[in-house]
Amino acid sequence: MSATSKDGIPSIALEAALKPTSSSIDLSSHLVVHGHDFNKPGPVDYNALLNSYVSTGFQATHFGQACEQVKSMLENNSLIFFGYTSNMVSSGCRDIIRYLCQHKLIHVLVSTAGGIEEDFIKCLAPTYVGEFTLNGQQLRANGINRIGNLLVPNTNYCKFEDWLMPILDRFVDENENNCILTPSKLIEKLGREINNEESIYYWCAKNEIPVFCPAITDGSLGDMLYFHTYRKPGLKIDILEDLKRINNLAVHAKSTGMLILGGGIVKHHICNANLMRNGADYAVYINTGSEYDGSDSGASPDEAVSWGKIRSVAKPVKVHGDATLIFPLLVAQTFAQHMQKKSSTN
Repeated sequence: MSATSKDGIPSIALEAALKPTSSSIDLSSHLVVHGHDFNKPGPVDYNALLNSYVSTGFQATHFGQACEQVKSMLENNSLIFFGYTSNMVSSGCRDIIRYLCQHKLIHVLVSTAGGIEEDFIKCLAPTYVGEFTLNGQQLRANGINRIGNLLVPNTNYCKFEDWLMPILDRFVDENENNCILTPSKLIEKLGREINNEESIYYWCAKNEIPVFCPAITDGSLGDMLYFHTYRKPGLKIDILEDLKRINNLAVHAKSTGMLILGGGIVKHHICNANLMRNGADYAVYINTGSEYDGSDSGASPDEAVSWGKIRSVAKPVKVHGDATLIFPLLVAQTFAQHMQKKSSTN
């Protein structure tokens, strides 16, 4: 029969439930959990609300830590590598990325083919908000493409073809049918051609911000390049020269930061470039990927540390969540405030 306390409670249960905290672990250096106080008089202070996230817990704390990482990148004049998947440009986050490029707040961009073409397409025709549940068969019959709950009429891609093909023709003619371009040079040229201040790549071209797209053929832009090989052969894409360029940007940087929305090739391309300098000094990932399938998209920052892609002394952060929710708030708390401080001191 098990021992009991004077109240008749089994001793083993008391010992298990009321195990004393050891003094060998010092908790005094940890933040005390505390949320925002909405009882404060006046209008809601959204800056204070977002600042409170760091002590709120769970992914709110990761958001607060991500803000601290980005602020450190800015304070230390780090070369900021910014990666984003195509859906970010399909969404309204495109306008926030454009803001960052317009004000030279990020320095090296990496995206997918969709992340390039969607920017130009939006200069030609709009994307619409729909529903996740719209029927794919009906949409296809009506020439409408669905990206999550966004809708892109297929005529938008026809307009893109009408705009792009004569430009590619001219590139080939100007180079006597032997036109060799890197993806970054092609994107720069197209950014100048679009001549539209709403475009991400207009500002990248204007501000000499390189944009890398290692999978440039994997999208509508690739479709157009494929069609163009029949229309006017001669254009060649040199991916290796861009690899050398992005790696050397990392190698020669005194300090680097990585801010990556989503996963896949854009995430790995940036991380691998930073491997060449023995890792980035700062890193923020924002995605919903799980590490338990071994994917690069889901891989944690600590996995990147094991490869030498993030430095061992760094304090990288992954925020698990939808970037369309998190990224605008992150920019509001970091880059936008940085710009406001610069403006007030000038």
